Amino acid sequence: MRLLTKPLPLLLLVTALFTFLIQSGELGTSDTTHRLQVAHSFWTGEPQVFPNEYPEFGLHGRGGRLYAWYGIGQSLLLLPSDIAGTAISHLSLWQEYTSNGTDPAIRSIVVTFSTNILLNILTALVAFKFLTLLGFKTKESIAGTLALLLATTHLHYSQNMQENNYIFLLTLTGITLQYQWFTTGNKQALFLGSAALGLNLLTRITTVFDIFAVVTFLFLTTRFNHKEELIHRGAFKTYLQFTVPTYAFFVTLDRLYQYIRFDSWTTTYMTYFAIEGRKLDPSLPANYPFSGSIIHGMYSGILGPLFSPEKSIFLYDPLFPLTLMLAALLWKRLQPPIRSFLLTTLTLLVVYIVFYSRFLWWPGDFAWGARYISSIVQLASLLAIPLLLRYREDLSKTIYRFGLAVTAVSVIIQCASLAFWVPLEIYQIETFGHPTWLILLRFKNIIAFALGKREAWHLNTPAMFEDSWDAAHITAWNFLPSLLRHIGATPLWVVHLLYALWFAALLALLFTSVQLMCAARRCNNKE
Repeated sequence: MRLLTKPLPLLLLVTALFTFLIQSGELGTSDTTHRLQVAHSFWTGEPQVFPNEYPEFGLHGRGGRLYAWYGIGQSLLLLPSDIAGTAISHLSLWQEYTSNGTDPAIRSIVVTFSTNILLNILTALVAFKFLTLLGFKTKESIAGTLALLLATTHLHYSQNMQENNYIFLLTLTGITLQYQWFTTGNKQALFLGSAALGLNLLTRITTVFDIFAVVTFLFLTTRFNHKEELIHRGAFKTYLQFTVPTYAFFVTLDRLYQYIRFDSWTTTYMTYFAIEGRKLDPSLPANYPFSGSIIHGMYSGILGPLFSPEKSIFLYDPLFPLTLMLAALLWKRLQPPIRSFLLTTLTLLVVYIVFYSRFLWWPGDFAWGARYISSIVQLASLLAIPLLLRYREDLSKTIYRFGLAVTAVSVIIQCASLAFWVPLEIYQIETFGHPTWLILLRFKNIIAFALGKREAWHLNTPAMFEDSWDAAHITAWNFLPSLLRHIGATPLWVVHLLYALWFAALLALLFTSVQLMCAARRCNNKE
């Protein structure tokens, strides 16, 4: 029990508890459902893609078989929980429930709870370590970690299981461990950091940008320090000796997976996605799917992520503009590593926006915000609260209070994202049209649903009810007990038991949060 008097174990427990509370038991999107099926195919012999799913999903590859068009990364992550979930779903305890094919399925419940809780605990651990490596005090590091988890779009993807949080964890782990090597010379940290970044390549090949970003971060830190240790100590040679073979190993794995599916070592699945698309629709342009407009209007690939009312990073992640403001005000006071990190993440964000600017689906629907760049925005926002707390005395009371208000608003926005399954507003926009201030629409949906006013407020649209499965999931609170009660296939006593467990976890979260604040205060007084 002594562990539960220390800040870090308490932080991890708080993270586990709130992540448990927000789960719906559903995978969130068809993307994750398909990736889970890929994981399932690895050990069951089932196909990655079933024939009835084509042409909506799947690409023809080696031997004319259908394959998924994603990287292998998230499927590998889901594999252990898929094996466990499949075994648990065969227990006689809920045989009647599983035989009806009702959602949320037992397997998906096991997968979502175990995977999301694990990812969030590891993210909290790594974020705390990184902030302390940058010189922030324990209280500041705890606040920064909680702000990342609760006040950015990271919270939404702790419920909606896209690849985002996994990619974020691996990128932050790579940065943290390579920076630890940079400051201490720990070669094991360098290897593990390189392995994390290499593993990211299996998830989304564009994370090669993250690898270059880490190099940029280390280089800028050296330059801002006006030192040349990297060269003089032979560190550059050591860096290459560890990173290049590690990255080459994971690139080989990625290429091998590509070869097994599509009989090619040099292409990506996007090549076959384009070929398949043009076969089905010969009118598609030669550069499909990177055939979107760059700067043509508010919903183009450059302006859309910044200013569109439905996807703007400034609206979905208010901590990001707060970070920009604090960086501008405090720049001369910031330590070299902090300045390097801020410059690196902003540069990386620009690179990602430009890269996806011509991608037809740059918004990443169905998604809360522009999901292809949201992980980078979260990374850039990581320092907002630590900087606000550290330099409180150097900022005016107005700016400090403004920073706290922005944080509170951001927490409210992220919590609102959890209330309903994310496609709800996407379906409504089909009727309401563009532009629609989607976040405001989400709050309107929450109030209307709570008051039973959806029909009266004209929020029920035809698209919402075209698919019965979708309709069931966007007309209920998106938390497991509520969803099970709404669908009605679960015995009522089980629903009541789950509600009791949910409220017990909520009380435990409140108690643990108070303990964490006390422990952080004690550490702050000692430091």
